[in-house]
Amino acid sequence: MDMMCVRVLCVMQITNTTKDAEIKHTVAFPNQLYHQKSNATDEDKLAFIVQILKEVAALFEEHRSSAPWEENTVENFLNIVNKQAEELRSCIGSHSYTTQKVQRRTEMYFKRLSNEILKKNGYSAEAWETIRNITEDHLRQCGFLVNSLGNAH
Repeated sequence: MDMMCVRVLCVMQITNTTKDAEIKHTVAFPNQLYHQKSNATDEDKLAFIVQILKEVAALFEEHRSSAPWEENTVENFLNIVNKQAEELRSCIGSHSYTTQKVQRRTEMYFKRLSNEILKKNGYSAEAWETIRNITEDHLRQCGFLVNSLGNAH
């Protein structure tokens, strides 16, 4: 996975005076899911990464009109995320999939991000900055999984 998504996220940083405000949230980062997948087969790692990318894209798509960034910047980010997800999906065999339990936990995590950070904070610039930082962490973790391909077992 290239660092293009992270670069686009850096462009998406908020430049107004509210950028120093922090949103307190109780949505814990799903480190345990990434740890579990670090020991999975390559195809299962890829399936998990594809799911994460799809969830990230859905989060931004769903609330895109309230995002404080220029439309072109968000569009470029979504294009990159969706393109990477499609390219990675093509590397996955038809029998490989993320277990329903992991898939459900991941879906619920992103739903909590939407509700607990964006919705509760009125889709504010500060809330979006928190989402951008969390997204950057996810992309970094996905990058670690990609770098570990071929090293499992």
